[in-house]
Amino acid sequence: MTREQKDNLFVLIKSLSKSEKRQFKLYVGRLGVNEDSKFLTLFNILDKLSAYDEATILKKGIVKKQQLSNLKAHLYKQILISLRLNPSHQDIRVQIREQLDFATILYHKGLYKQSLKILDKAKNLAISNEEKNVAYEIVELEKVIESQYITRSLNNRADELSVQAKELSQQNVLASKLSNLSLQLYGQFLKTGYVKNKAETKRITEYYHDRLPKYDINDLGFREKLWLYKAKLWYSFLTQDFLACYKYASKWVNLFYKNHEMIVLNPVFFLRGNHYLLEALFYLRQYEKFKYALSRFEQVTHEKWFPVDDNIDGLAFLYIFNNKFNLHFIEGSFEDGLALIDDVLERLKNYKDRIDEHHVMVFYYKIASMYFGAGDNKKCISFLEKIISNKSLQMREDLLCFSRILNLVAHYEAGLDYNLDVLIRSTYKFLIKMEDLYEVQKEFIKFLRGLGDIYPNEVKNEFKKLHSKLKEFENDPYESRAFLYLDIISWLESKIQNKPIGLIIKNKFNEMKYNS
Repeated sequence: MTREQKDNLFVLIKSLSKSEKRQFKLYVGRLGVNEDSKFLTLFNILDKLSAYDEATILKKGIVKKQQLSNLKAHLYKQILISLRLNPSHQDIRVQIREQLDFATILYHKGLYKQSLKILDKAKNLAISNEEKNVAYEIVELEKVIESQYITRSLNNRADELSVQAKELSQQNVLASKLSNLSLQLYGQFLKTGYVKNKAETKRITEYYHDRLPKYDINDLGFREKLWLYKAKLWYSFLTQDFLACYKYASKWVNLFYKNHEMIVLNPVFFLRGNHYLLEALFYLRQYEKFKYALSRFEQVTHEKWFPVDDNIDGLAFLYIFNNKFNLHFIEGSFEDGLALIDDVLERLKNYKDRIDEHHVMVFYYKIASMYFGAGDNKKCISFLEKIISNKSLQMREDLLCFSRILNLVAHYEAGLDYNLDVLIRSTYKFLIKMEDLYEVQKEFIKFLRGLGDIYPNEVKNEFKKLHSKLKEFENDPYESRAFLYLDIISWLESKIQNKPIGLIIKNKFNEMKYNS
């Protein structure tokens, strides 16, 4: 897969809305001397290009090659200044920082009481919005002013500021420890994936408990609780305790639903919390709760008060449509799910600079699975090839592994068995390089390798044998997750019963609804 050349300035310009571009030109033209400035000319050139091309820029003759990097850096800075002035980007954090800047300027001018008055308002705003790092920074500046100048602003001012600084410092230290633990566990997950045996579970458990700070839940504010639930969620995901995942993802999401103003201030955390809640419910096959949580989540993102920007828009698409796919996988409604595909592919084009390639490949796997469930094996293979042939990024090994296994199954189903032996060997070689393969994968590969030696009239019996072996792993805590990537059990049952896999899954779903 060829990789399009990326340039930070070009990507930034292409991310601008029409109103942001118009404001930038107004910002540049606020002084007449800027109307024909080189950086505005460069902006107009880049805005018209469909792909970054340095040769085209240099042909315009506005700057020499040696000066281009400096001009680009200057333009980049000017665009950021213009965006900062845009009312749509004036959130609480920017407002607090702006007030802190104003107070600092007044302090340096010797206008101490005016500075302290602004700082006090900014501090209260920061504390009420859980921006405790900047609140601590404000208190430290207040201490500097009070310690250097006799303001007589309040009695016992020194004691009051010292207590406030201590409390904020303790809260920030706790939040930092919890956020560090959450990030470390997430990094561990990206590196090794889910635990595969008792030894790994023991190692992760010790790692988690050694780094979890002591706390009293009654003393925690919104921010500290949020990081605590994140850390507990990632520990639960790593150890494949999906009931605990559901528990802490629910606490995370409910924290926002109880504090609506925090959804506006921290929309990305709200989006991610809902995604993990839905992921946990998907693994637990809690259909009614999943459907309700997805509907509620999507409804909130369409509310007028819900913040909108490029990043939020891209993430909302990513999480909502991923889970719309998952809803069809639970129901076995693969044919209905095909209607999502064109919309997703179009949106992926629109968000190509905002969604990383790994998540694009996850979508391709889900699309391939949708086509497989609907019986269109050739289209399934087409999307799996996009993943398998992608050499330009490091993806999680489990995605690469199951893409190859599903590719084998789809080739078998499509009757493309003329090169199946070669495909099996290459897949086997790839999987053997992976450490700690799931037993499910080992048994399945062993079965596929022996297919060539089985007489046609014996194939169904071999399917039954493999089905019996794999059923043993269905409730194994270290093996069961393999079935969530590829429902091999249902596929085998479809071969044994001579029915479409979609019908098998749909029947299981209807039975599950009836018994619940």
